[in-house]
Amino acid sequence: MNGPCVGLKSALRFNLENHDLKTNRAPWWREWPLALALLTLILTLLGKAWIAAALDKPSMLIALLVIICGVILAAAVAIVRHADVVAHRLGEPAGTLLLTLTITGLEVCMVAFVMSTGTDKPTLARDTMFAVVMLVLNGFMGLALLLGGLRHGEQPYNLQSANAFLVMILPLTVLGLVLPNYTRTTPGPTLAPFQMIFLSLMSVAIYAVFLFVQNRRHRGFFMIPEEAVGAAVAEHDSPRSTLHHAVMLALYGVPLVLLAKQMAVPLDAMVLKLGAPPALGGFIMAVLVLTPESIAAIRAALANRLQRSVNILLGSVLASIGLTIPLVIAVSLSTGRGLVLGLDPVDTVLLVLSLITSILTFSLPRTNLLLGSVHLLLFGSYLMLMFDR
Repeated sequence: MNGPCVGLKSALRFNLENHDLKTNRAPWWREWPLALALLTLILTLLGKAWIAAALDKPSMLIALLVIICGVILAAAVAIVRHADVVAHRLGEPAGTLLLTLTITGLEVCMVAFVMSTGTDKPTLARDTMFAVVMLVLNGFMGLALLLGGLRHGEQPYNLQSANAFLVMILPLTVLGLVLPNYTRTTPGPTLAPFQMIFLSLMSVAIYAVFLFVQNRRHRGFFMIPEEAVGAAVAEHDSPRSTLHHAVMLALYGVPLVLLAKQMAVPLDAMVLKLGAPPALGGFIMAVLVLTPESIAAIRAALANRLQRSVNILLGSVLASIGLTIPLVIAVSLSTGRGLVLGLDPVDTVLLVLSLITSILTFSLPRTNLLLGSVHLLLFGSYLMLMFDR
């Protein structure tokens, strides 16, 4: 008698749990970052006099920036959560592309807003793009390879995908961040208007060709191994509809970008008050936007799905350079604000070294913790040189 009863109870419990999974909705309080972002945005808009008073007090200024940055980071984590669900439902490589473009779009809009607000910041776009390259290629990629190597030894990935990303990243970064130092039409690390327009159109064209290759012509280059696809979809399943998550992406994006605009003046004041390096502003913006997405890439490496990590991280660098350059050039030409793109000699050496190391890292069919350690060493050098030259 006990056997049939136990079996009946187990079946009923399974049906109830399955029914709850399909009918229940995620609790509304899980979207608290959206309410927090909206509330913070309203307070910053209404409290401009209080913010102006805080600019003369370093302690209040730092506290204000910590609050705004914390809210932006919380909203960015929520955006990645919604984008990740949609991404897994779309499948690879379209899913990872959506996740990358969502985060990169926020970064590009934040740079454009901050660049056009307050005092003239001609190096902000350059510093942010350089910070993205260093953070992703050395910091987050190094951490993913190191942790993945510690857990799984060697990790396989699709060699063709990494080569496709790097063959796009290399010319875009060199033409955008190194070449302006050597042009003769304008003095210094700047470009003439015609050169800027050409660079902008070329960046858009190259990225468009890449999107065609990634999503149509050679989709197989960027695919996750078949044995990991089922687990990935189950891990990121949600009772909400795809439309719900798409709408939430837009709802989170608007206050986040506007908060970035409100952060511009306190950030400028902090750099001046504390005597911090000007590149710190671009580094902070890159960290805020890229950290949530990069956490997803590191988790994928720990789950032995390195291909997804490669798609996310290298895709972030490519999208950041390919989309930021045209937008900041458009802002510069339309507003008349200065735009400095060329890196100084120290950063140029570090950039070239990072690109060469990345090419060597992804010339092998498998990665290991040694490769991750080298990338983290380069990231540490970048942080050291930011504060001490």
